[in-house]
Formats: sequence, structure tokens, C-alpha cells
Amino acid sequence: MESINFLKNGFGYEDLRALPPESLGDLAAEVRKMIVDVVGENGGHLGSSLGSVELCIALLRKFDPLADRVVFDVGHQVYPYKILSDRSDRFCTLRTLEGISGFPRRAESPCDHFDTGHSSTSISAALGYAKARDLLGQNHHVVAVIGDAALINGLAFEALNHVKETQTRLIIVLNDNKHSISPRVGGFATILARLSASTSYNKIKSAIKDSCRALPKGEALEKSLESIHAQIKALVKPQNIFDELEINYWGPFDGHNIDETEMIFELAKSYDRPVLLHFSTVKGKGLPEAEADPTKYHQMAPRTEREAAERTFPKARTWSDAASGVTEQLAQADDRIVCLTAAMATGVKLETFRARFPHRFFDVGIAESHMLTLAAGMAAGGLRPWVFIYSTFLQRAMDQLTHDVALQNLPVVLMIDRAGLIGSDGETHQGLLDVSWSRAIPNLEVYAPADEVSLRQMMTYAADRAGPTVIRYPRGSLPIRNNLFNGRESLGSVMIREGEDWALIGHGVTVHILLEAREQANASGLSTPALIDLRRLKPLDVDFLDEVLKNYPTVVVAEENYLCGGVGEALASRVAELGTANCLKRLGVPDRFIHHATIAQQREFCDLTVEGVLNCVVDRAGLKTCAHTA
Repeated sequence: MESINFLKNGFGYEDLRALPPESLGDLAAEVRKMIVDVVGENGGHLGSSLGSVELCIALLRKFDPLADRVVFDVGHQVYPYKILSDRSDRFCTLRTLEGISGFPRRAESPCDHFDTGHSSTSISAALGYAKARDLLGQNHHVVAVIGDAALINGLAFEALNHVKETQTRLIIVLNDNKHSISPRVGGFATILARLSASTSYNKIKSAIKDSCRALPKGEALEKSLESIHAQIKALVKPQNIFDELEINYWGPFDGHNIDETEMIFELAKSYDRPVLLHFSTVKGKGLPEAEADPTKYHQMAPRTEREAAERTFPKARTWSDAASGVTEQLAQADDRIVCLTAAMATGVKLETFRARFPHRFFDVGIAESHMLTLAAGMAAGGLRPWVFIYSTFLQRAMDQLTHDVALQNLPVVLMIDRAGLIGSDGETHQGLLDVSWSRAIPNLEVYAPADEVSLRQMMTYAADRAGPTVIRYPRGSLPIRNNLFNGRESLGSVMIREGEDWALIGHGVTVHILLEAREQANASGLSTPALIDLRRLKPLDVDFLDEVLKNYPTVVVAEENYLCGGVGEALASRVAELGTANCLKRLGVPDRFIHHATIAQQREFCDLTVEGVLNCVVDRAGLKTCAHTA
């Protein structure tokens, strides 16, 4: 049969509803091809979205994305929904500047009802939508779509526990593909696996179908539910946690069978109590290599990045590679060192550590708050825990970092990966808050290496420190200049290059931007500035910095984090305390969420570029004017 191009000319959910059932398989194949093609070019979350195609088709055929409220968890599985809810013609712009987001976003489409990006928010948000509906006298459906790995997070459990008290209608769709990024872990994974393996599946399917066939013509489906509910509940054994929470559990069902999935959705719509629908799906469905290795194909980098990496020989090492390598060396010498991560072993490059020290490696699943308090307990018990976590996900455990780790001054080391601007994952994933928050926490020391040598020095120091230590480092490859300090061992601020009239101060990746700006200033005929790497962000090296402020009347501070609460703010305060007449200019991230784009584009927006540094002095203040003022 000749292939039909369903997705041409802005195919949407209304067109989807008009398709005959026999066409839906072809549509699913076309949606998968679009996902593979666009993600192959732009990058993005591949495996989970390939696995949710049929589920999204059935959702949009049975629920109205404008009238009903469909809330997706995380967003890794949302690409088919975006394509089929009037964005097929824009899907090629996925994760690019001014294009559509890789995650659900209310500002992007009226079909997206909650901004997500972090795990396990969908049930809480959907429950809020359901109560708003009830109190406002409305009558639409509310659906929470959550993955099996997201369900283990404490926030999801809190929401499940509260469902009984709300006395409202709610449909929870559990998309069970047995993975988060890596295979799911923990006791709850065992419960779901047992349910998925239950022989009750075919019995439930037959019972529901038989009951539906027996309905008199025109009789509402909801009247059949009481007669089949006992069969459903009796057939699903063993008794499960959802039933104990008074959330009716139906399943498991085949999430790739559109006809069956539509039937289950139609029944759930007529049910007047909370219900959880358990669907089994295959992560990476339809792409053999993704099905075979779902961890590898969870997310893909853009084509240009992949090609650049292939051209590089030897292969460029990343900050994550360097950090994990040093950790292994330290752990070899100190058997108290243990490593913890929250479902991110691959992302933070701990696979080798796990293989070498299996009994000293702990993947807690998507449970960042638990991980920090677990680490605190380990440290109190005599171990030396190293917590590897993305900056954006540390936001979920700031209370535990403050009260459980820092308050007790416990020797926990936080290796904060993906600190700073991160590119096309967008607003929910930027690592821009850790400096502002951590600088306010007593007992905590905060470091930002600019190269591999300083990273190693900081990690070696942290391994022996009596209190908690944060080391933040960016996404991506190590810099070409990988030994800026010529072997100097100082953990405080370092004068990398001498200069005159003005000084550049930075930390982490901005040191390299400032180094280029210094070279450009010299080539442009400006006086050559001094260059200082802060290295330690808390406590600041006050004596050293006081001398800088006294000797250089013009100072530019650049940092890849929010200006509010950043180091530049601290230095401005210091200028006021000293009473010096410095012209101090701060470059960093303004007070707004940063949209998805390339990291280079995001830095341009924030003026964190060579041109931004030079313009800061020449155009805004004028180097001579500032120097004269002093």
C-alpha cells in the first residue's frame, strides 16, 4: 500500500480523531520517523518519546487537549504529543533558538498545561488541576502521565498519599518502560515488575471486553464499571500499593496496542474515582539500536556536536570524565570514600567507579533529597560520601544540603556537574542557582576549577576536609588550556596574568573567556588588564581581593551564574566597605529564566563573551573615565 504523509500541512489532534483505526499504525510509524530525524539533527530525548507514540495517539483520540488537562511528567516522553497537538510543522525547530522546547511549556501551546523538566511533579500538579475543576464547578478530565522511574520520587509518593483525601476524579497514566535514564532501581521497581509479569493481563482484557460487548445499545459505559470492577480488582494479584491508597489500579496493559489503550481510556473517563492505568511500553520502540541500548539512546547530542566529537582525535575528555577519574584514584587510597548518584551514573561518568567498587556505589534512583540525607548519615557514620549531581537537580535537595549536611558540618563532597549554562535543554535545566544558594550556607566551602589541574587540587583537598565541600564544573569538554597555574597549589584566588589599569576577575569557564578578552584588549591597543581566577567562591580570598581592588581602579567580574547572589555582588559590597572608588562592572546571567539555545547563543544573550567584556569597559564606562574617577 502506498505510504501516506499524515503529518504534512500541520496535522493536528482533530485530524487524528478523524482517522480510521486501520491507519493508526502507519501514523505511528510516521511520527517515529519524524522524531528520529529531528532528534538526529537537533539532539534531544529519543528513547522515551519513541516508546510513548501509541500512548500519545490514544490520549489525543480520547481526550481533548484544550478542554481536558493532560499533564506530562519530566517531558522526556512528550515529543509525540507535541507533534500531534498542532506542532508537527514546527517540530523541526525542536530545542533551537526561538523554536519549540524539548519539554512541555504552557507559553508554547494551549495544549501544554504545566511546565515540566524535573521529575515527579505530574501527579501533584494534576491533583491541583482536579481540585480547581471541582471548586470552579467544571467537568473536564484531568490526566497525569508519569513514568515508572519518576514514580519512586518522594514528591510523587506525597501526591499519591494525598489523593485519597481530595475525594476527586483523577486519571494517572503510568508509562512503564523499566527505565529512567538507566534501568530503574529500588524496591518499587520490583513491585512494578511483579505487576507487569502478572498473568492477570489477558484475563482483565477479556473481562473488560466481554463486559463492554454485553452493554445494551446506548447505555453509558460508566454503568458497566460496577459490574466489572470486582473482576478487575480480584484478578490483579498480589494486592498492590495503589489499592491500599484507595487509587484503583488497572493493568498492566500493552501501551503499544492503540485499540486496547483507547478502550481503557474510555472506561477511565467514565469512572468517578481516582484510577491508575498501568501501561507497559518499550523504551526506544521502533529503532532497533535504541531498543537494544535504551540508556545510550535516552538522549542524543545535536548532529554538529556528534560530528565534531568524531573528528576529534584523541577523543576530547569531558569535565565529568576528569572528575570521575580523580574520584577513583582517591577511592583507591581511601576505602571510606563512597559515591552516590540519583539515576545519573551514565551522565556523571561513574560507570567505571561502579565496576571497580560495586559495594561503594549507590544509585538511589530519582530521589535527590533522600540522597543528600543518606550521604549525611553515611558521613556521620564514618564514611566519606561523594555526591555526583547536576546543578539543576541539586535544587531539589537544598533543604537537605543546608540542614542535614552543612548544619552538622559533615564531610560530604558535592560534585556539581552541568554548572552554568547548559544549552538546548532550556529553562528547567540551567545550572545557575548553585553559587547564589551555596554561598549563603554556613560551613560550606565552594570551589570552581578553571582547568583539570585545579580540579584535581580541589578534589584532593576536599577528600581530607573535615566539613562539606562543593566543587562545581561545567558541561562539556575540558578546556584546551588545561594548566593555567604552572603547578601553583593555592586553593584561593590566583593572579594568572599581571596587568595595568584594570583587572578581570572570573571563575570556572569565564576565566577562559576573560583570557581571550585580555589578549584581544592587548591587540586592540587597550592597556593590558590583569587576570584573576577566584577559584574559591566561599569563603572569598578577601586579603588578596582587597589588594586587587586597591591597585586596579577598573574591575570587570564575569561569572556563569545569576548576578543576584553571585560573586560580583559580593565584590561590589566589598568595594562599598573599603570605601574605594573602583569602577566595578558585573557580567553574568540576568534575572530571568534562560531559554533553550546553544550555549554560545546563551552566552551572547548574557554578554558573557569577549566582546561583552571589552564593551563593558569601553562603551559603558570608558576605561580612562573609570581610571580617572579613582
